[in-house]
Amino acid sequence: MMRLSTPDPGRRADVTAACAAGVTVVLWASAFVSIRSAGTAYSPGALALGRLLAGALTLGAICLLRREGLPPRAAWRGILVSGLLWFGFYMVALNWGEQQVDAGTAALVVNVGPILIALLGARLFGDALPPRLLAGMAVSFAGAVTVGLSMSGEGGSSVLGVVLCLLAAVAYAAGVVAQKPALSAASPLQVTTYGCLVGAVACLPFAGQLAGEVADAPVSATLNMVYLGVFPTALAFTTWAYALARTTAGRMGATTYAVPALVVLMSWLALGEVPGPLTLVGGALCLAGVAVSRSRAEAAAAAPRRGAGEPRPDRARDSA
Repeated sequence: MMRLSTPDPGRRADVTAACAAGVTVVLWASAFVSIRSAGTAYSPGALALGRLLAGALTLGAICLLRREGLPPRAAWRGILVSGLLWFGFYMVALNWGEQQVDAGTAALVVNVGPILIALLGARLFGDALPPRLLAGMAVSFAGAVTVGLSMSGEGGSSVLGVVLCLLAAVAYAAGVVAQKPALSAASPLQVTTYGCLVGAVACLPFAGQLAGEVADAPVSATLNMVYLGVFPTALAFTTWAYALARTTAGRMGATTYAVPALVVLMSWLALGEVPGPLTLVGGALCLAGVAVSRSRAEAAAAAPRRGAGEPRPDRARDSA
């Protein structure tokens, strides 16, 4: 008698998490194109505040429709830390840093973040650092360096700009690691919504700048700011949290190395910026490294050493 195969819940959860991570990467890559437009009319703090307000309003409306309550007390520490560092400080520092250095230098410095995420995740949660993950990160980082060098302009890079981008990378890594344990107590939607709200409150000192600049900004720049809040912030940070709740911090960080390759493609299609051969090689390396780091062999090696801060798949809270 023929036996019908039953779906593997663990495998299905892995596929869903991978799709969520893919949505995040694509939307974060699109943010670079929108920031380039909005950044010509808005200062770093005002752009960050406008983006966070749009994101908080979108997420708040979704929470009301889904009748999501307040996060449990156990999740608030991670929400506050990730909100201040990742949603608040990171966005302001990165916006400011990209006004001081060329795009290539900024991309190179910020891509220190995934390495810091993997190291912090291993130190704090006991996340595994298998050879495939380390090899994939090394290949992707080499690709990011290649893309950064190929996209570097002729303008000089200030020490202040490099420091700001480095601080943004550190804030990004610390925010991701702080968010990880919060996801074991609250849903991805709750963690993202209240983290975004915390970041918006932290950026309120820039409210005067935003009010003054929005009156003079072209409609296209304002629409790009709203887009940044609704899609790369509200949607992409939620899909990120969904995927992070179902895998290790290091593995998720390695996934973001696909962003530089997608930025090159989007700039080519949307802005008509034809990439050179070196840029294409760097983008290919970024994607190859992500493929290696997320291979099934790495997942099998990481499974027996699930970190204390990582919820079991069957107990993870689902926002979808």
